[in-house]
Amino acid sequence: MALDCIVCGECCVDIPVRPVPIGSPLRDERVLEVDPIPAGSGGIVSNAGIAMARLGLDVAAFACVGTDNWADHLLSTYQAAGIDTSMMIRCQDNATSVTVVLIDDSGDHAFIYHPGASQQLSKEILLGQLDNFAQARFTLVGYYGLLPDLEQDLPACLAAIRETGCRVAMDAGGGGGSLAPLDQILPHLDIYFPSYSEALSQTGQREPQQMIETLRGCGTDAMIGITLGDQGAILSPAAGEWLTIDPLPPPGNVVDTTAAGDSFFAGFIAGLVQGLSVGDAGRLAAATGACCVTGLGVAGIGSITETMKLAGLE
Repeated sequence: MALDCIVCGECCVDIPVRPVPIGSPLRDERVLEVDPIPAGSGGIVSNAGIAMARLGLDVAAFACVGTDNWADHLLSTYQAAGIDTSMMIRCQDNATSVTVVLIDDSGDHAFIYHPGASQQLSKEILLGQLDNFAQARFTLVGYYGLLPDLEQDLPACLAAIRETGCRVAMDAGGGGGSLAPLDQILPHLDIYFPSYSEALSQTGQREPQQMIETLRGCGTDAMIGITLGDQGAILSPAAGEWLTIDPLPPPGNVVDTTAAGDSFFAGFIAGLVQGLSVGDAGRLAAATGACCVTGLGVAGIGSITETMKLAGLE
């Protein structure tokens, strides 16, 4: 295979601003003195793509951007990280997606978001790249709830990708949404790991195992997991199988939790590419998420050797 993973879907410029007391009205603050404000990158294409590249994977980015300076910033960021940008689509008359990330002292965050060009990803654009998907081991798609031109077509699109031999993982994002149209998408996935809050919104269940059972009731044989933040994760490789992934302490102070879930996905897929068992891939995923929170975006993630050491997998 030419590629380990194609990361497909939401990409945006991230403008992180910290520290901001997001628990109180900003009008009460008037003027806030904050840390230097960089222009970063966000969305699953940026977060998981850069994380995978740092873990040694051959990665391609597949998303829509505008024709503005923000698009140039994203493309140069991906290229500097070693990500293949040949599948990126420039959309005329669309601004590149931008998110202002307000981060408090604990690393918690709130978003101010302009959806922009990334929402232009469509069935026609995706199916036009099937030859590239045939050259990849995995594709990671997200965040499906933020892709309105693609959401209803995802079952057919994901089925076509799987027919090429590429394994399909998906991240929810956008709060998770409801069980529809997810129930139509799940049968065409190989891996699906919503967060606890996303799974709560989707299933109405409060226990992780019941969440997974509800998702399995949609006729999927996917590997399903619920990520639990600093409590680790619960994975179900197949019906009736359960693995608890213990959390790992971050190797530094918590700075930003924004990309932790995307980093978990990146570490898990990197583990599978490395030939690890599902349980060990889960430990690598936990270690990747733990490293992520020690920097802005995915800046805290190091090499595969460093991350394997943190995971106890040397």
